[in-house]
Amino acid sequence: MKKRKFGLLISSVVATGAILAACGSDEAKEKDTNKGSGNEGDNFSVAMVTDVGGVDDKSFNQSAWEGVQKFGADNGLSKGDGGFDYLQSQSDADYNTNLNNLLRRDFDLVFGVGFMMGDAIGEVATENPDAQIALIDAEVDAPNVASILFKEQEGAFLAGVVAAEMSKSGKIGFVGGVDIPVINRFHAGFVQGAKAVNPDIEIQVNYTEAFDDASKGKIAANSMYSSGVDIIFHAAGGTGNGVFSEAKERKAKDPNANVWVIGVDADQYAEGQVDGSTNITLTSMLKGVNNAVVDISNKAKEGKFPGGETTVYGLAEDGVGLADSRGAIPQEILDDVEDYKQKISSGEIKVSEEKPKE
Repeated sequence: MKKRKFGLLISSVVATGAILAACGSDEAKEKDTNKGSGNEGDNFSVAMVTDVGGVDDKSFNQSAWEGVQKFGADNGLSKGDGGFDYLQSQSDADYNTNLNNLLRRDFDLVFGVGFMMGDAIGEVATENPDAQIALIDAEVDAPNVASILFKEQEGAFLAGVVAAEMSKSGKIGFVGGVDIPVINRFHAGFVQGAKAVNPDIEIQVNYTEAFDDASKGKIAANSMYSSGVDIIFHAAGGTGNGVFSEAKERKAKDPNANVWVIGVDADQYAEGQVDGSTNITLTSMLKGVNNAVVDISNKAKEGKFPGGETTVYGLAEDGVGLADSRGAIPQEILDDVEDYKQKISSGEIKVSEEKPKE
């Protein structure tokens, strides 16, 4: 059975020292599948495969790529073979091909980004038992796979508190991507948090069934805003860009329009900029994908790759949270958010992972 542990999102500490010259036979160069010796002193190369959202989705994949780049910078690596790199998937048919491509290029650690890559990771891990592979947002029970999960429901709970307390219409919305467990966790936490402060709040929900179609996000947002929703939380990757587009268009047309977006995964404040003085991003639910990538990469480099384990990052581990609202959220609401954060971190409040029933 896979072991599960809770990881801390900590800044990477890179040991300095002389670089040992590579020597010996090809056999000596093979990676230790028990991950006992690590690659201290040698360049430790890291790469990732995006899901269909793409590396510039301003969200999940981009955050993972930022983590890979930070590890590269911390270790004096260059982009390309022997350093750090990524391959972008245009469809799910690319997952196996891209993963195998990076392994053939001899990267020491390869990340697969997203729940939808789980099957491909399982197949590639079985075919390449000596490889070190990390999977973000899903679990694969294999000795050479490190699974990385987040308690999205805990961060989303805080987003729900903000939305319910800030809404003037009493109507808020959730736009999800594909209807899968990780997005269900966002949905569950958002609803639970909102209803914790306003049991009568109306919450509209739309699963677009896409992470890479901004037009679907825009259509969903248009419908919600037109019905009186004034705050939308999206967990839809690149599809969420359409939610921002719709809100910005409405705000540009009518400066008095009360429309807001809560971003996801990374601080999406820049995505909400309407003009020099107007921004429709209320806050963003941060998910420390970048920090998790650095954390796991450092552990692997040090010979402590957590293969066969699942590392989970939640509020107590600083793995999820809310971004700075730049003054958009009043202090009294921020105080409420902090109170709920402490109650969740201590275990006083349990946040559901299950998709709410209709």
